[in-house]
Amino acid sequence: MTRPLYDLLIKNARVVRPHGNTVHSSDIAVRDGRIARVAPAIDVTSAKAVHDAGGLLAFPGVVDAHMHSGIYSPLGEDAVSESKAAAMGGVTSSLNYFRTGQYYLNKGGPYKKFFPEVLKTSKGRFHVDYGFHLAPMDKTHIDEIPMLIEKHGVSSFKIFMFYGSHGLHGASDAQKQFLMIGEDERYDYAHFEFIMRGVQAAREQFPDRASQISLSLHCETAEIMTAYTKIVEKDKSLKGLAAYSASRPQHSEGLAVFIASYLANETALPNINLLHLSSRKAVQAALMMADTFPHIDFRREVTIGHLMLDTTSKAAELAKVNPPIRPREDVEYLWQALLAGELDWVVSDHACCRHETKIPKRYFGNIWMAKSGFGGTEYLLPALVSEGTRRGMGYNHMARVTSWAPAQRFGLNHKGDIAEGYDADIALVDPARSWTIQAKNSPSTQGYTPFEGLEMSARIEATFLRGEQIYTHERGIIGKPRGQYLFRPTA
Repeated sequence: MTRPLYDLLIKNARVVRPHGNTVHSSDIAVRDGRIARVAPAIDVTSAKAVHDAGGLLAFPGVVDAHMHSGIYSPLGEDAVSESKAAAMGGVTSSLNYFRTGQYYLNKGGPYKKFFPEVLKTSKGRFHVDYGFHLAPMDKTHIDEIPMLIEKHGVSSFKIFMFYGSHGLHGASDAQKQFLMIGEDERYDYAHFEFIMRGVQAAREQFPDRASQISLSLHCETAEIMTAYTKIVEKDKSLKGLAAYSASRPQHSEGLAVFIASYLANETALPNINLLHLSSRKAVQAALMMADTFPHIDFRREVTIGHLMLDTTSKAAELAKVNPPIRPREDVEYLWQALLAGELDWVVSDHACCRHETKIPKRYFGNIWMAKSGFGGTEYLLPALVSEGTRRGMGYNHMARVTSWAPAQRFGLNHKGDIAEGYDADIALVDPARSWTIQAKNSPSTQGYTPFEGLEMSARIEATFLRGEQIYTHERGIIGKPRGQYLFRPTA
């Protein structure tokens, strides 16, 4: 008896590709974890298993390129629970920012010892494919960049610009202890410059991978934020999210973008990612820098939180994040920029922070005592489809900013499209299924969500990872963790 030609056949799907502006009714045939054929009317007898999509949209699996698994809870726990949340949201690839220092593994030292522990802890726990961006916190880490690329397939690195003299949650005078760097080390603009030189040197060392080796920056200016925090804390007219936004003002973002861009030009580093831009001033600064330095390939990121929430949100301190949730006029500008193609990808910035960690009961209502960050990977695609559709955003554009663009930038060359040869990562979406976000329905261990009560008009019905179904709305997560480590750039 001959073996069926395909392992899986998804019938009657409306295939959303990241290019063009149309959606095609097709079947999707899968063999050995890859898409083998996309065409109408593929014979059902040619496959071992058949899944009837019933006319649902088939999006490429989401590449959530900005997550923080292991920041507030042990990595081994977060890897399981938060990747379940990712699968619920149609995410099939999770790229996590990681560093030495407090939080994460709460360790300093070289990455040659640190990162193997990260990989060992992660193995066999993620329900989606996973990878890591790493932050060089001291000069020894800069020297390790070529090793991290060649041995571990880490092709993307990060600078947290505000850590120089500002803490994760507010002003701080103990940064060396927080970052766990030596007394002779400084986490400042000079260090950022040397990171850029180190990344560029690595690009020159590995020319065949250079186009997909990049540096990401969290753009906020520590000195301005520290000064404004002191002012705003004394101003009793400002409270909650509005106070936190004012304490980390929009021009702090814009100035940091200018500094980062100038340093990129000075160091001849062409691949720069400007992360989670949250305001009009930040985006306008980024666009100005792209015009000023046209030889630098800037990519501009926005989060679903900054697109869906504003400073009037009832979530209050539960929505505290860096950069802050902004006033409505900034949110509207972000949407304008996204629709105009001026923002390159949309992410969750998922950082599961359980309620007891986020803010102890005795500090309820105090924005300054809350931790920064929250989860939301499970709402990334449903929220973008829901709100984007209302604003006239096309499905193909949505696929481009949730899958194709981050996959291409970060070296996931088998991800981001529904086409022959690509990993069979697929999210089946019902674009006309109304539901209300409730934290109790998420597999995340966070226990709350700033998105609570938001009405969605689109829902993820099923998620496939390399041709295997890992989530269905009716049953939840299916099977054991199947996620594989993403050694980047992939072939």
